[in-house]
Amino acid sequence: MSKLAEFRQLEKHLAEQLQALEALKGDAGLKKEIEFESKLRDLLAKYGYSLKDVINLLDPQAGRRVPAGERKAGARKPREVKVYKNPNTGETIETKGGNHKGLKEWKAKHGSDTVESWLTK
Repeated sequence: MSKLAEFRQLEKHLAEQLQALEALKGDAGLKKEIEFESKLRDLLAKYGYSLKDVINLLDPQAGRRVPAGERKAGARKPREVKVYKNPNTGETIETKGGNHKGLKEWKAKHGSDTVESWLTK
C-alpha cells in the first residue's frame, strides 16, 4: 500500500473515531458514570481510603480467593494407571490414557470391547 493510500485510510479511521467520541460525549449514561466516579473519588479522598480499602471492607474474601487459572490447574485429579493383560500372550500394558501404541494395536486386532474386558486394575 502506498503512503498516500495508507494516510487516507488512517485519516478516514480517525474521522470515524472522532465521530464516535462526539456521540459518546453526548451520552447521558456516560455523563452519569463520570459524575459517579468523580464523587466516589472525592469521597475516598475525604476519608483517606483507597479503592482496595473499600473492596476489602465490602468483600473481605476478595483478596483471599485463588485466581481461576490456579484453581483449574490443581483441581484435576491425576489419572489412574490401568493395566491390561492379554490372555492369549500373557503380555501386559500399563497406561494412564488410551493413546498407548500397543493398546491401540490390540484394539484394532481384537476389538475395543474385548480389550477393555482384559482390564485388571
